[in-house]
Amino acid sequence: MFSASLLLAAALYAPAAELTVKPNDWPQFRGLNRDAISPEKGLLQKWPEKGPPKLWTAKDLGGGYSTVAVVGGFVFGTGKKGDKEHVWKLKLEDGSEVWSVPFADFKKVGYEEGTRSTPTYAKGKVYAVSMGGELACVDADKGTVVWKKSYTKDFGGSVQAWGYSESVLVDDGKVICTPGSATAAVVALKADTGDVIWKTPVAKPGGANGYASAVKAEVGGIPMYINLLGKDGGVVGVNAKTGKLLWQYNKIMNGTANIPSVVVKDDLVFCSTGYGDGGAALLKLKAGNGGVTATEVKYYKANELQNHHGGMVAVGDHIYFGNAHNQGKPVCVEFKTGDIKWKEDTSPARADGSAAVAYADGMLYFRYQNGKMVLIKADPKEFAFVSAFDLPEKSGKPSWPHPTIADGKLFIRDQDKLHCFNIKDAAN
Repeated sequence: MFSASLLLAAALYAPAAELTVKPNDWPQFRGLNRDAISPEKGLLQKWPEKGPPKLWTAKDLGGGYSTVAVVGGFVFGTGKKGDKEHVWKLKLEDGSEVWSVPFADFKKVGYEEGTRSTPTYAKGKVYAVSMGGELACVDADKGTVVWKKSYTKDFGGSVQAWGYSESVLVDDGKVICTPGSATAAVVALKADTGDVIWKTPVAKPGGANGYASAVKAEVGGIPMYINLLGKDGGVVGVNAKTGKLLWQYNKIMNGTANIPSVVVKDDLVFCSTGYGDGGAALLKLKAGNGGVTATEVKYYKANELQNHHGGMVAVGDHIYFGNAHNQGKPVCVEFKTGDIKWKEDTSPARADGSAAVAYADGMLYFRYQNGKMVLIKADPKEFAFVSAFDLPEKSGKPSWPHPTIADGKLFIRDQDKLHCFNIKDAAN
């Protein structure tokens, strides 16, 4: 007969229950494919004056500038509660809490009231990064910490002005993270154990790093991870299998904060940063002799194109985002040529500040810093404003978290609250 202690140990270390990730889920930062695109159809093509119907608001989640992941009927997020940073899990149906677990001590940084990292769900576990660079793997079913790594203690990283803001990528059994140090600029860890698989050294990664999140690409049969480091390190591509540094490009980088994830289409990469000298660039990748080179197709100075933060989204053959530092003036760029198809001089509907962008069913969702939600048709021919509404119960803090679109719903985080709206068209 098994003892009570053995039964408890078996329960604690049993394999995590896996949720089924569906195409209309949003299991990580910027969605299923890290491109801020939802495949859902039958969504509202215009909002009522006061916005789409609100289904529920979850409260007391802890301060947060991060967004949420939605998978298998559950919502995962992070929040600062007192002197701890938590990962939490809610029920999708009503926003009620399933569990909340502390995973790191609070690290004092700028805009200290909220966490940055969106949890990444993969095979029964969620992975999140604290402001101080603590990476935790949490059992998604039980809410228990499985393993932890420190970007600073384990990999020599340093906490920048606004703290680590990365949302890690989980791919092929690996957790891809970016401590940003000279000996471990990018690191691959075993997803189950946290053991190191490879580390990418970059002699001069530079400051102003730790804010961007990696994406995966493949050119000429060579898989790679692409992310932004600091001013000297630039945009980097590293071999997904070995961690070898393949290419760097630093012309768009600034010395304050390099934030937006790149967007990729075939062998093309579009990148941008805000602040100072930050601008934008279209790059073309080419594989050869076991390596990859990145050639500049087009470069834009900061006063021409610049995405502060909030990200960029590629829809078909065009890229859409909010242009200019601390502004979200809509712009459309042709991916293949880099030509600017249209560029607005102002933000619509009295929206103000940077805009976080997502796409679904023909529409762009611009969430502005002042709490205005704007719906814009994704039309490369012209700017086409559709509708807008003010977010409810504003916290008074910058409205920065990216929109999440999943299961016919729009999720908007504002500090310790999460609003869930029904954006499904009743006619569909």
